[in-house]
Amino acid sequence: MLRNATFAAPAPGRLDLAVTQAFPSVPRRFVREAPRGAILVDGRPADKGARLRGGETVTVVELPESCDIRIAPDFSIPRPQPVFEDSSLLAFCKPAGMPVQPLDRNEKGTLMNAVAAHWPETAEAGDDPLMGGALHRIDIGTSGLVMVARTRQAYENLRDQFKAQTVEKKYLAVVEGAVAVGGTLEGWLAGERGAPRRKMCDARRYRDEKHPMHAVTVYAPVGRRTAGTEERTLLEVTIFTGVTHQIRCQLAAARMHILNDTLYGAFPVRGMKGHALHALSARFLHPESAVETLIRAEPQDPLFF
Repeated sequence: MLRNATFAAPAPGRLDLAVTQAFPSVPRRFVREAPRGAILVDGRPADKGARLRGGETVTVVELPESCDIRIAPDFSIPRPQPVFEDSSLLAFCKPAGMPVQPLDRNEKGTLMNAVAAHWPETAEAGDDPLMGGALHRIDIGTSGLVMVARTRQAYENLRDQFKAQTVEKKYLAVVEGAVAVGGTLEGWLAGERGAPRRKMCDARRYRDEKHPMHAVTVYAPVGRRTAGTEERTLLEVTIFTGVTHQIRCQLAAARMHILNDTLYGAFPVRGMKGHALHALSARFLHPESAVETLIRAEPQDPLFF
């Protein structure tokens, strides 16, 4: 935390830029989010976007620095029950509706806030201070398996396996309608223009699309049920790639909408939390023994018949 630090404004310009140039350890976002009175210009509170003439005395009363960005332990959340635990790795079954990790240092209520409270070593295991040792993300509305490294060595080893696409991940998805046979969906995904929360398939058809990512989704029907007059199919989905919204986007593009996934065109289901997608398992080489390891997080919701 930077406290009671003073400098002379070297030239005309914006106050927030001058502060971050004088103190590189302070992210510009933190300057913009600072409460009034956290920064003084010639002894008086100033707006973060104020214009400086040059020569003023700027005083930072208190501002967080990059090193202060970390997961805040949240003891108000009940201790998560691991579905797997050893000296290098933890795995949990995340409920639908809970985020995996906080988006800023003040956010609480996420899985990683709870994990950091009870396994503090995980907060320092990874590259992103707000992800801690979490090895992958699943959407807020998706339930199921989340793996968390307890050591730096385990984190680096497993992240390398994810990047090499050698980790086999299986999901369960309940989709609208009847699906008789399985198949493979392959394409390039990127953010959808005009709808930043969505992904779109076959992004390479659009020349101005940035950073399209290749995704392969294999699915097979494993059950069928009727709800009133509506048919629903339970799919087992296998992926090795891990593009954001991959399964949701590619199934919807193939006209197999995940139940209650209204972002991708499914009908809303009254009273349902999240959408009917569950991260079931991961198969990988253990980071210490190199033995093939399978971790499963069985769904608790009877929806995944």
